[in-house]
Amino acid sequence: MTGAIASSTGAIAGTAGSASDTSRLQNKDNLEAAGQRFEAIFTKMMLSSMRKAKLGDGLFESKALDQFRDMQDDQLAKSMSVNTPMGIGKAMTEFLARGVGSGDAAAPAGNSESTGG
Repeated sequence: MTGAIASSTGAIAGTAGSASDTSRLQNKDNLEAAGQRFEAIFTKMMLSSMRKAKLGDGLFESKALDQFRDMQDDQLAKSMSVNTPMGIGKAMTEFLARGVGSGDAAAPAGNSESTGG
């Protein structure tokens, strides 16, 4: 029993080390793709929130229709992030590019901020 727990915590500890891997951020194409995916996810969440705020029940509401609308919103969000981006993905890409360019400046800024206040 304890062996299973130890192996599962080892797997979790192994993934924690890979979370700090920033080698993927060195490639501009990876940054842009991540920004586009982030914008698609953000747009999907926004569309989902808008759907939940409906004012009344429709005549033909069903679980199948809800699932179809969810898939439709997912595709719409992906299309919107490619064709008519809101700019949040670009802002995230620029932020990450600045962080990588300055040599992981987020950690020292957090330390100086905590000692200054």
